[in-house]
Amino acid sequence: MKFGTTIKVAAATAAAALMLAGCGAGSNAASSSSGAVSTVTPGTITAQMAYSGQNYNPLSTSQALAMATNWHVIEALYTRQMNDFKIVSGLAEGDPTKVSDTEYTVTLRKDAKFSDGSAVTAQDVKASFDKMSADGTLFAPMLSFISSVDVKDDSTVTFKLKNAFKLLKERLALVGIVPASMSDEQLQKMPIGSGPYKYTEITDQKITAETNPYYNGEFKAISKKIVWNVSVDDTARVTAMQSGQNDIMENVPSKAFETLKSSGSELITAQSFNQAFIMFNTHKAPFDKKEVRQAVLYGIDVDTLIKNQLAGQAEAATGFLPKSFKYYHKAKNVYTYDVAKAKKLIKDAGVTSGTKFTLYTTDATWITELAPQIKNNLEALGFKVDIQSMKSAALYPNITDKPNADYSMAIAPGDPSVFGNDPDILLGWWLGDNAWTQTRTFWKDSPKFAELHQYMDKAVVADTEEERVQAWNDAMDLVSEEVPIYPLFHRSLTTAVRKGVFKNYKAGGTTGLYFLNQELSKK
Repeated sequence: MKFGTTIKVAAATAAAALMLAGCGAGSNAASSSSGAVSTVTPGTITAQMAYSGQNYNPLSTSQALAMATNWHVIEALYTRQMNDFKIVSGLAEGDPTKVSDTEYTVTLRKDAKFSDGSAVTAQDVKASFDKMSADGTLFAPMLSFISSVDVKDDSTVTFKLKNAFKLLKERLALVGIVPASMSDEQLQKMPIGSGPYKYTEITDQKITAETNPYYNGEFKAISKKIVWNVSVDDTARVTAMQSGQNDIMENVPSKAFETLKSSGSELITAQSFNQAFIMFNTHKAPFDKKEVRQAVLYGIDVDTLIKNQLAGQAEAATGFLPKSFKYYHKAKNVYTYDVAKAKKLIKDAGVTSGTKFTLYTTDATWITELAPQIKNNLEALGFKVDIQSMKSAALYPNITDKPNADYSMAIAPGDPSVFGNDPDILLGWWLGDNAWTQTRTFWKDSPKFAELHQYMDKAVVADTEEERVQAWNDAMDLVSEEVPIYPLFHRSLTTAVRKGVFKNYKAGGTTGLYFLNQELSKK
C-alpha cells in the first residue's frame, strides 16, 4: 500500500541560507553608503537560519534546520532541488531500470565515495532504506509501497514493490544514503555523506561544513565552506543580517523588509506551501458535523488576517495547494469570508448559539498573532472562545494526541513540502492513517477517509498524467468538503541576500536555504 493509506506511526510534531564574501561581497557591501560593511569570512557562505535542531540523522529527522543543512552533505539516489522541486541526478547512475511493474534496479554512480574516503556500496543503500522504512519510524509510511531492497552486486540495488507505483524516483529522493557502519547516535550528531560538502562542526549555535574532496557528482561546491548560524529570534536574526554578519538570511519578517533593504540586502520572495492550518476534533460536538467545520472556515476573515498580521505576505487558500504548485486545483469548496452563510450552516446543523471552547495554538509568534482576530470572528458566529497558546512539544502530546482527547479546535503551522510537492505526500502527511487522523482529528473512522484513499491509491498507479491529476483533484475536493484539517492560507517566504554575492539567487518555496544549483556572482 502507498503512503497515504498506511501510516501507522505518530506523524512527527516536527512539522515543520547564505552569502559569499570571498567573491566580492565584502567590498560590494562596503561600496554602498547605505549598506553595512560585510564582516563575513572570505571563501565562506555564511547564513542566518530561523530554526534550531538537535537531530541530524537523515534517516529520522524532520527538523527544518537539519534537513536544510543535510541537503548539502547527504545524497539520495536522486536529488530533489529544493528551490524548484525538480528531481535530478544523485547517487544513481541514470533512471531506475524497469524489470517489471513491481521490480526495478538502480546502479550507483561510478567511484562514488563518502567524505571519509570509503566507497558507497549497494549495502549502504540497502541499510539506509531498511533503517528509514523500519516499523514505527517517521518515514516508513512514505516508503511502504516498497516490499524489499536487495543487493544485486556492489553497485546495484533491486527494489521490489508491493504494487505498481508511478512515483518511484520521487520517493527514492527521500532517503539519504549514509554508511551502513554508522550508528543512530553517530548519525544524529554528525552524519557522513557523499555530497559536495562534509560536516566539520555541529553545535546548537552553528553548523559548519567544508568541501568534500571525494565528491564526483553533478553539483560542485560553490564555496570552500558553509556556516549556518542559528537564531530563532526574529530581531536577533535581522540585526545580524543588517550589520553584515551574514550573507543570506531565511524567513525575513515583513516588519524588517525596509530595514534590510536599506542595509544592502536584496529581498527575494517565493510562494510556499507553508501554512497556518485549522484542525478540528471531529469527535467533539458540534465539530463532529462537517457543516459546522465549514462554517468556521467561512466565518474567519482570512484576507484581513493576511493584511494585518502578515503584511500581505500570504495567499488565501483556494485549494489544498497554493496556486504556484504544479498540481494546484481550485477546490470544490473555496472558503471566502461569509458570516451569513456561516451562521446558516450552523443553524441548519441544529447547533444553538453559545458553544464554549478553547482555541489552542502553537507558540510561534506569527501563529499567536492570528488568534485574537480569529477569536473575534468565531464569537461573531455565536461561539464563546478562550485562547491558549503553547509549544508544539506540549500541544500535541498533552492536548491532542490522546485516545479520548477533549479539545475542540487548534491552529498551528505546517509544511511537509520539505519531503516533496506532489499531492500524495502532502495529503498523506495530514490525512493518512497516522496520528493526525487516528487521534488529532479522529477522522480515520469517517467513511470519507476510505473514499479519500481510494482516490489517492488510484493516482499513484495511474498510467497517464491526466488520470493521476483527476484522481488527486477528486481527493482534494473531498478534503475541501470534509475539512477535518485545512489551510487558512499559504505563506510567502522571503529570503534576504546581500547584494553582489549570488548571481540571480533562486529562493525556494519551503523552509531552509538551498545552494547546490546556485551560482556566485563573478564580481
